[in-house]
Parts: sequence; C-alpha cells; structure tokens
Amino acid sequence: MNFPRTDPAASGEPAGNRRNATVLALAQGLFTASIAVDLTLTGLTGYQLAPDKSLATLPFALITVAAAVVTLFASLLMQRVGRRWGFVIGALTCGIGGLISVWAVIHEDFWLFCLGTAGVGVFQAFAQYYRLAAADAVAESQKARVISLVMTGGVIAAILGPALAAWSRDLMPTVFAGSYLMVALLGFLSALLLGIGYRDIPLAVVPKHEAELPQRPVATVLRQPISLAALANNAIGGVVMMFTMTAAPLAAVACHHTIDDGANIIQWHLVGMYAPSFFAGRLIKRFGLPAVLFAGMALSALCGIVAVASTSLPSFYVALLCLGIGWNFMYVGGTTLLASSHRPSERARVQGTAELIRYILTAAATLGAGPVFEHFGWTNLNLITFPMLILAAALTLLWVRADRRAKAMPANVVSSSQ
Repeated sequence: MNFPRTDPAASGEPAGNRRNATVLALAQGLFTASIAVDLTLTGLTGYQLAPDKSLATLPFALITVAAAVVTLFASLLMQRVGRRWGFVIGALTCGIGGLISVWAVIHEDFWLFCLGTAGVGVFQAFAQYYRLAAADAVAESQKARVISLVMTGGVIAAILGPALAAWSRDLMPTVFAGSYLMVALLGFLSALLLGIGYRDIPLAVVPKHEAELPQRPVATVLRQPISLAALANNAIGGVVMMFTMTAAPLAAVACHHTIDDGANIIQWHLVGMYAPSFFAGRLIKRFGLPAVLFAGMALSALCGIVAVASTSLPSFYVALLCLGIGWNFMYVGGTTLLASSHRPSERARVQGTAELIRYILTAAATLGAGPVFEHFGWTNLNLITFPMLILAAALTLLWVRADRRAKAMPANVVSSSQ
C-alpha cells in the first residue's frame, strides 16, 4: 500500500499503531481459534467423509495448499485496496468456507468439504500478514516488539480452540457440523472486528534517501543475506514444525497412546507456539536477534532429540512443547528480518513472494509427513529435520557476518552500496 507519509506527531500515528496492534492481536486470536478447530477435527471429519480413506488428510492439507496459492495475490490485492479491506475479505472467506463445511458435513459431501477447508486456507493467507502490517508501521527498533504483541493473540486461542472444537462437535444433530459452524462464526467475527477496529495508517517514516531508492528485482532482494536468513527461519522453521506436528498424533497412537492423548499433545504444542510471544520481543531487545534465532533452532533440534530418545507420553509433550517454542523464536525473528529486508516500494512483492515460498514448503511438509511416517517411522522422520536446521543455522550465520561487516563500514560506503 502506498500511503501518504505524514508527520507522526501530527497524525497521531503512535496511538493508531497501538490500537491497530491490539486489534491485530485480537484478530490473530480469532484466526488461531478457527485454525485450531480445523487442526483438531478436519482429519477425523475427512476420514468420515472420504470415499477413499487414503484421501482422509486431503481437506486438512488443502488449508495449507490454498494459503500457498493465494498468499502472493493477497499481498498484491492489499497493495491496491488497503490492508483493512484485504483482511476483511480474508475473514469473510473463512466465514463462507465454514458454512460450506457445515453443509458438506450434513450432506456427507467430501469434495464440498474440501472446498470449505480451502476457504479457511484463503483466510490463513491474509491473516499471515497481520504481523507484517504491525511491523511495517513502526520504526526498526520496535518491529520485534509489535510482532510479538500481535502473536500473543494466539495464546488463549491455542488453549480454547481445541476445547471449542470438542464442545461444539455435537452442537448440531450431525456430528462435527457444529464445530464448522464455529469456524464460520469466528471468521465473520474477525471480519467485523477488522472492519470496525483496524485502520490503514501511514507507514513508519523512513529517511528521504531510502524512500527515493528505486525498486529492485525480487530475486535481487531475496539474495541478500538478511533475506536468506529471514527465509531460513520463517520457511525452514515452518517446515520442521509442520512436518513433525502433522505426524505427532499418528505417532502417539502408533505408540499405544490414546486419540485424546494425541489431541492433548497438539494443544500443548499450540501453547508452545504462541505463549513465548509475551516475552520474545523483550528477549530480542536484551540478547539480540541472532541469539534468539539460534535458540529457536536449538529448541527445534531438542524436539528431535527427545522424540528419538523416547516414545513415552511425557516425551511427546516435552518434544512438541520445545518444537512450538523453537518455531515461535524463529518465526518472530524471521519476520523481523523480513520486515527489514526491503525498501518501501518493494514491500508487497517481496513479502508476498517470501510468504509464497514459505507456504509452498510447509504445504509440501504437511503432505509429506504422513507418507514419511508410514514408510520410515517416527525416529527417521525426526532425524530428517536435523539437516534442515543446520541449513537454517548456516544461512543465519551468513547474515550475522554480513551485518557485522556492514556495521563496521563507514556510513557513506554503506549508503552507496545500497
């Protein structure tokens, strides 16, 4: 969005930023709750409706696939119509998708159910820009803090979402129909909240020489060390998380734990994903962004170590909690890097392309987790994540070294090299 730049003091921008960040945090909570319902029940619903049981996970996978297909379009659309209306469109699509799912469950129509879950994926594509919308409106030093603030909205939803799914599944005569009615209501409530509470406001003021810099090709921007580090943490962190999380309930049941145990493990994992947002921004401010990023990778690796060492129920809880916290650190840190990697004129294309890459990879991880677990087992599935984390660490270290070299250069040399 090319908003006119105004004086923050004159426009009341700080107050607007705080209001928007609060609205986006609430919207993040509603989005997380709707996704948690789908995460909890869509596999079971798909199994119930699928004409071929090998297609049972297709409706859930389509959430991520639809998000991958739409995410670049969503960024470009919001550049034209503004983020407020883009966010409203995404939320309304969730509401409509939820209603389609209700109809499909009642009438036992598997393919219509796939269409409904794809609508939730469209919502996910738009909702992933909540954190970037908050970051784009503040100065460099505040980006990590507002990203963390927006992410805190998912904490309560991560706890209540699965409980809401269980409470509402028998709300209507047809089992599970009530849960998808809840998805629809959460989507429509999100649209109402964003339409009334969110406002498109000027971007953070940047120095004149930066504002006048020309656009570069997206490939040029993404080849920068800072962009590679952002992709490494957002995309690889997401792949490791989705790859392990998708297979975890299946592994728990295969290890003679109950289906309810599998659901509780995922609920604990969701808490790990969002609870660190209360303090991730402060950790970055105190210890620095590299330290938090590497801590996220270490915790994600610890998940694999614990999972390989034991298949006891406590081990599943510990592993998935570490995975959630590790993802949060990598995601908040990677988003901070992404928001700092491009010029104002490049924002829509760079952010959209980066999110597209992330979704393609996480969709592949989601689709691949089941077959990999079925053919190679839980231990080997976790071992596969270690080379991914090593790659993320290497690309992050590349950025750290480049950043240190840039800071050591005279200011006029850095300016002329941009």
